[in-house]
Amino acid sequence: MANKPDFFDEMNGSGTSCRPPYASYADWFERQGAQTLKKKSKDAEVFFRRTGITFNVYGQQEADERLIPFDIVPRIISAREWSRLTRGIEQRVRAINAFLHDMYHRQEILRSGRIPVDVIAANAAFLPQMIGVEPPGGIYTHIVGIDIVRTGEDDFFVLEDNARTPSGVSYMLENRETMLRMFPELFSRVAVREVSDYPKLLRRSLASSAPKGCTGTPVVAVLTPGIHNSAYFEHAFLADEMGVELVEGQDLQLVDGRIAMRTTRGYTPIDVLYRRVDDEYLDPMSFNADSQLGVPGLMDVYRAGGITIANAPGTGIADDKAIYSYMPDIIQFYTGESPILKNVPTWRCAEPDALAYVLEHLHELVVKEVHGSGGYGMLVGPAASKREIAAFAEKLKARPANYIAQPTLALSTVPVLTKAGLAPRHVDLRPFVLVSPGKIEITPGGLTRMAMKAGSLVVNSSQGGGTKDTWVLEE
Repeated sequence: MANKPDFFDEMNGSGTSCRPPYASYADWFERQGAQTLKKKSKDAEVFFRRTGITFNVYGQQEADERLIPFDIVPRIISAREWSRLTRGIEQRVRAINAFLHDMYHRQEILRSGRIPVDVIAANAAFLPQMIGVEPPGGIYTHIVGIDIVRTGEDDFFVLEDNARTPSGVSYMLENRETMLRMFPELFSRVAVREVSDYPKLLRRSLASSAPKGCTGTPVVAVLTPGIHNSAYFEHAFLADEMGVELVEGQDLQLVDGRIAMRTTRGYTPIDVLYRRVDDEYLDPMSFNADSQLGVPGLMDVYRAGGITIANAPGTGIADDKAIYSYMPDIIQFYTGESPILKNVPTWRCAEPDALAYVLEHLHELVVKEVHGSGGYGMLVGPAASKREIAAFAEKLKARPANYIAQPTLALSTVPVLTKAGLAPRHVDLRPFVLVSPGKIEITPGGLTRMAMKAGSLVVNSSQGGGTKDTWVLEE
């Protein structure tokens, strides 16, 4: 890894010397034997399997439950870098919450012409049922995941906002726990900020968002679609770590104007429901009438202020990829400030000129579905065949408003341990944000996702990506 890299190398920078954040770790690494590290890597995999840290892959007939690959070389972020990131993340989260309140109330940003009305009116993520609803404490996005990529020493971009039901925090916590087990001596050598208090902070943040009528200690529960959901491990993990009940729709019902969960002592009213069920399935009386996952009458209780739903229904309008392209305007409109963290330049294929450009340059762009997630339904132009590009062009022409396009960024790389030693792999970062009335807390670090194949830019676990522990250094 001594040659000058084609991409920004977060460990070695220009390739001539180790960057300061990695200095102590690099010194320790050089003293370790290759066999010792390989054994530790295998031990970590065994630990993950025994713990049951897996995820489900939809649409697969075989091996639908997989282990996310874990790399034992940490990603390290300096205190200075993290300080800048947190300022930008907090600014963005405040703007997102203000935008959501505006969308379901006066819609001032539409009146101003900053965002075309059609972008909202034709968007399935916008819920008319939320118009005029005031969430407890005025909070729409209680848990947010902001996906960030890096292209240089001081060049950070927000790739995506996750304002619905962001996942991955359990892997962040288990990655750290695994590293503490494998390399306890490292944490006495390198001053790394803790992440283990996230479940305690999550419960406190949710409890502080309880409805005004709540008396005593708020009752919190996690609503899961069930064991077949791809993130079920995380739902069960967080409920256990917070010390709250994990419930399914069949465990809940409307009792005396409250949503209550079935217990051995009868039905207990819930104050805060941390839902991991999509909007469409939350309440068959308000959304999908065929849903077996939600609770009939939930939205009526919510609109009456009898329960907090985290995140609020309808938050998907804020992380829609078409809305993403307007985020610089959204931040400026609601905060009066220029964005601290930049957006990736984005072409909205619904616009004829943009569509013409994208069709002409498909071979060099990344094209994503507006409502897509997990790396599904996208085209990575430079890695696609001529046949794939031609087929995708036809889909674009048929439904241009369903897509946005972005340039292929030179994502930074971090070292991973391979059979041949350290090798660079592209990464992104998902910091997790907790929002409660008057307070925003950002967990130091987050989930680093990495591409497992050399040269690949796709880091999603559903597409074969892996994870690693993220260290934010103390001052």
